[in-house]
Amino acid sequence: MEALYVWFAELKDTFIRCFIEDDRWLWLAEGFGKSLLITAFSIILGLVLGIILAAVRSSYDKNEESLKLKGGIGYVFLKFFNGLSKIYITVIRGVPVVVQLMLWYFVFLKTQSNDVLIAVVAFGCNSAAYVAEIFRGGIMSVDNGQFEAGRSLGFNYVQTMIHIIIPQAVKSSLPTLLNEVIALLKETSVAGYVGIMDLTKAGDRIRGITFEAFMPLLAVAAIYLVTVIVLTKIFTSIERRLRRSER
Repeated sequence: MEALYVWFAELKDTFIRCFIEDDRWLWLAEGFGKSLLITAFSIILGLVLGIILAAVRSSYDKNEESLKLKGGIGYVFLKFFNGLSKIYITVIRGVPVVVQLMLWYFVFLKTQSNDVLIAVVAFGCNSAAYVAEIFRGGIMSVDNGQFEAGRSLGFNYVQTMIHIIIPQAVKSSLPTLLNEVIALLKETSVAGYVGIMDLTKAGDRIRGITFEAFMPLLAVAAIYLVTVIVLTKIFTSIERRLRRSER
């Protein structure tokens, strides 16, 4: 019993030293806020770029034969941009995200002083490659009859994609897309490699000052875990509503 009391007393002292002294818990709060901010804007950038890449890739895959028969400048342009899209996706998916982050920070945007902006660009461009493949699969799963229905309504190809195909692709791709959001949140934990005070970096800073590793790392892990659980609950609720709306 006495040993248990001593253990709790030591645990309390460690907790106070790690989080209460000098208001070090504020570092975790600030870092968590930055992690959420980077994640939110990165997923927006990733969605915009990913939808564009997916539209180019799926348009080429669905219409390659017909465009090849017609020939002309339209086929050349689409083939060129499809090739660029494939190269982009291959490179981004083949290079570790931490290496991409350091390239953006130390090479491409080294004159930029806004660390958060650099992180958003790096993680957003990385996420775009995965979002593109998610949406491409969703677009390819839409029946070709939907394109014909759009044409019968007087829509051109771009209008058909915007008003008919992409909304259906988003709905079918939503579960995988929501998993990408969760993965992106966890990927931002490497932002500290370039000195950004995210949640993981805040925990590491506390560890460096107090020489206590267990408590700060446990706090960081718990915050990530709770956030992922909350996001999963929200996303599950969204999926249920979408399924009910289809009935």
